[in-house]
Amino acid sequence: MTATATRRTRPSPPPEPAAAPDRARRRDAGKLLLILGGTVLSALALVVSVTIGTVGIGFLDVVEAVRLRIFGGTLEADFAQAYAVITELRLPRVLLAFIAGAALSVSGVLMQGLLRNPLVSPFTLGVSPAAAFGAALVITLAGTNQLSPWATIGGALVTSLAVSAFVLVLASVRRMAVATLLLLGIALTQIFEALTSALQFTASENTLQAIVRWTFGSVNDATWTDVQIVGAVVLLALPVTLWFSKDLNAVAFAGDDAARSFGVNVGVLRVGLIGLAVVLAAVVVSFCGIIGFVGLVGPHIARLVIGADHRHLLPFAALSGGLLLLVADAVGRTVIAPAVVPVGIVVAFIGGPMFVYLILTRKNALK
Repeated sequence: MTATATRRTRPSPPPEPAAAPDRARRRDAGKLLLILGGTVLSALALVVSVTIGTVGIGFLDVVEAVRLRIFGGTLEADFAQAYAVITELRLPRVLLAFIAGAALSVSGVLMQGLLRNPLVSPFTLGVSPAAAFGAALVITLAGTNQLSPWATIGGALVTSLAVSAFVLVLASVRRMAVATLLLLGIALTQIFEALTSALQFTASENTLQAIVRWTFGSVNDATWTDVQIVGAVVLLALPVTLWFSKDLNAVAFAGDDAARSFGVNVGVLRVGLIGLAVVLAAVVVSFCGIIGFVGLVGPHIARLVIGADHRHLLPFAALSGGLLLLVADAVGRTVIAPAVVPVGIVVAFIGGPMFVYLILTRKNALK
């Protein structure tokens, strides 16, 4: 009887070694399904967003307009106005909003992982205030002269990239710690905000309005050229980030010393990917103006849904950031229609409370 009891209470054998890889594969498959579901949801949200506006346009109208634009065909006279509104006004707008949100969110993921600080955003190194100063300087120098939109874009882009390059080179040469790099970024932010305020203080009324309108952040005047340029940068950058996602995991989870023991060149990885994050943010700011919170909130939303593994976090963060900015643009077009609230203002109202909610309800969200 004792032998029988012993046999009955004998612990079960340990799982087979193949069980762990099977669980990992199932977990990865589940995350891939989440990414696929997010992609489908994003496509539907893009189409629905095109239907929002003062001109009544249905879901099938959007599908037909996209079909005609891609594959060609006969454009009926009674559909010509709706086709023009969809393809020349709304499609560029919603696509630019989604792509810009995706770029800012991916930029935030890169900087949060490489600097190992969950409160870092794409503007930590002074990208946003530098771009604002560059654009404000061009607008001020132009005065009453007719100003090409590309001049403002060029001023913002050149200034932000120059400042970011200065910071990265200085950090590499002086071998700055992460905390020192963040403090340098905060100092540059204050300097460029003061310079922009000085330009606003001395500007004429019309110039001041132009500067303030640009700093609000908007996709109101989106064109297909804007979509193509920003989209090309994102499509080139995302595969690069995914290629280095395992190295990024090593730095973010284990730290610099452990990552070096795994064969990761931490210095080159940090400078290279932060430089890429800066380019993504600078390009978006140059075309859309100052849009905050997406690069901070988008990565945290994605991390809560899909986890912190950068192999899955990077593409899902692109989707979450794109959807966040897309929703903000839709709200801005409807809340006081027919007037349009700039997306930079709306996303601050949406992103701020959302981030406070994440902090208060998820204690581990920022760890």
